[in-house]
Amino acid sequence: MKYDGGEQERHRRIQDALTQRPFATVKDLLDVVDVSPATIRRDIAKLHDAGLIRKVFGGIALPEAQAAQRLHAKPFEENRVLNVDAKRAIAEIAQTLCRDGDSLIINGGTTCFIFAQLLARRSVKIYTNSMPVAASLWETGFCHLTLAGGDLHREPGIIFSPLVPEPDFFASKFFLGAQGLGPSGIMESNPLLVRIVGSLANKADEIIVLADSSKFNVRARHPTLPIARISTLITDDRISGANMDMLRNEGVDVIIAATSQQD
Repeated sequence: MKYDGGEQERHRRIQDALTQRPFATVKDLLDVVDVSPATIRRDIAKLHDAGLIRKVFGGIALPEAQAAQRLHAKPFEENRVLNVDAKRAIAEIAQTLCRDGDSLIINGGTTCFIFAQLLARRSVKIYTNSMPVAASLWETGFCHLTLAGGDLHREPGIIFSPLVPEPDFFASKFFLGAQGLGPSGIMESNPLLVRIVGSLANKADEIIVLADSSKFNVRARHPTLPIARISTLITDDRISGANMDMLRNEGVDVIIAATSQQD
């Protein structure tokens, strides 16, 4: 039911829109408050300035501190509005590691999605199991694209079926993200991702992980790949010294991306 009352009540309803989901568009908010888009945008600006919500492209999201408390596996659409500056900086560096003519594997995940968009018009061959990556490259790019076969698993946005054989695709580099990172290596909550990552890791010369520093605070259920299997890890400048030492002691080449989120 829409409400066209005072500002305080509108603000409460806008915040309530984030109780069951981490992101709401301006159109979503117009369905709950009967005001103009311009009024909605002014309300969003006030709530953002007060730190009660976070203004993002196309709508609003939970503040970073609240969103970071959700340490379980999150759907693609929820993850894509978290730590955006760090993810973009990481993706920018990752694309400099690719040369024209390279064959690449790009796994699912929001940082890999941003990275793949930067390669859309590059002369590279890409294999992906990510529906969001595939859809974006189909729409905006002309790189050579090979897709995994099987069923769509909607929460991680991954295409997979144990009944569909993997294509005969081998890559110089395998790019992937991580739900969590720690002494046990790359960690995921979804056991399907453990199976997929383990298989794809055997099809590439180098394994390159794209993970912002918040991932070191997440302890997911399933170890996926040990740290020693990682060739290169690209993260942001908020990584702790202890985590940096952990990676380098295992022989991982760590690349730091500067972000606009420094204190």
